[in-house]
Amino acid sequence: MPFTPVHMGPGILVKAMLQSSFSLMVFGWTQIVMDIQPLIVMITGEGHLHGFTHTYAGAVLIAIIAALSGKYLSESGLKILGMRKQQPIVILWWVSFLSAFIGSFSHVLLDSIMHTDVEPFYPVILVNDFHGFVSIEALHKFCLYSGLVGTAIYYGVSWRVSKT
Repeated sequence: MPFTPVHMGPGILVKAMLQSSFSLMVFGWTQIVMDIQPLIVMITGEGHLHGFTHTYAGAVLIAIIAALSGKYLSESGLKILGMRKQQPIVILWWVSFLSAFIGSFSHVLLDSIMHTDVEPFYPVILVNDFHGFVSIEALHKFCLYSGLVGTAIYYGVSWRVSKT
């Protein structure tokens, strides 16, 4: 993806389906952590643009780091935003880890389809069979439409729950 926010579309759809069993904040934090390594390469001009962080082995490490740090960052962010004023804001550990793993693995998959230099199964397999699976335009549409559908579902469910 050209920008980390594009990855949020599928995350919004997952949030709509899993509701409180998924943290969109931790998912989003994971997207940022995943793209720190490519950002450093773009700034310095040194290294492999989509290196180890864009492999499934790297995604496991990134997910652990993002889950451990993202739980507290997300809870603090939600408090600052004034969410759930009547209840304490707590993201359960399993929700944080699930959200981070979905975030890091989906990030590798989406970038594997788009970028030629991603080697998702490194160091076992050095070939990216996902590249070009669908066109970049179709991939971007998928991310956009999944976000729009997810938003509609999320607010539809929230509206329905508030009526009961």
